[in-house]
Amino acid sequence: MRLTLRVWRQRNADAPGEMVTYDIDDIAEDMSFLEMLDTLNETLILRGDEPIAFDHDCREGICGACGVVINGDAHGPERTTTCQLHMRHFNDGDTVDVEPWRAGAFPVVKDLVVDRSAFDRIIGAGGYISVPTGAAPEAHATPVPKADADFAFEHAECIGCGACVAACPNGSAMLFTSAKINHLNVLPQGAPERETRVLDMVATMDEEGFGGCTLAGECATACPKGIPLPSIAAMNKEWLRASRKAPRR
Repeated sequence: MRLTLRVWRQRNADAPGEMVTYDIDDIAEDMSFLEMLDTLNETLILRGDEPIAFDHDCREGICGACGVVINGDAHGPERTTTCQLHMRHFNDGDTVDVEPWRAGAFPVVKDLVVDRSAFDRIIGAGGYISVPTGAAPEAHATPVPKADADFAFEHAECIGCGACVAACPNGSAMLFTSAKINHLNVLPQGAPERETRVLDMVATMDEEGFGGCTLAGECATACPKGIPLPSIAAMNKEWLRASRKAPRR
């Protein structure tokens, strides 16, 4: 398979960037997209050029580090992570555009690498539960209704890749934030911080410069783990509930 790649190259956060064209051949259909980028980088290194910087870690679709925009779609044409996207989804002779996440809250570090530490600060604002000291409690001491457990597990699948932000026309982080809030707030273990969690995490999300949600729905469509769009409505309900109980200043 032969492809024409147009890749965003940017030396550092302060330098201007541009799309650079590369021709690459001998690409096997069973290669992953990242393996294809590895092949291109080997060619660039052999001819003395600087390789393309891109994020990756597990390459198993569970860490979320590998996100890039491919032909305008976060993670590419399939609903999966970039590392799990295979070249059989492209045709011989295709031109493929590869760009970093485009969001004001995700500044470009270099080439396809962006700074997603804003997500870490949102989680740090309330994505935790109180942990009592002492012996581990009995597993069945706090029963959880199956519907609540299923709801929590569904939202806990979020891997924080940022595809929802990259796909949103407003650069909103509402789907990510709602997943992190909902999977704790529905459980009895998360009850002590229920109100402060949603207020603090939403406030931090706004402070980080993410856009507002207009329910375009692109976030849920792009999410490789299938976090549902109603998650945002559930978070808004939690926020309204907590706001009414919060002391007036």
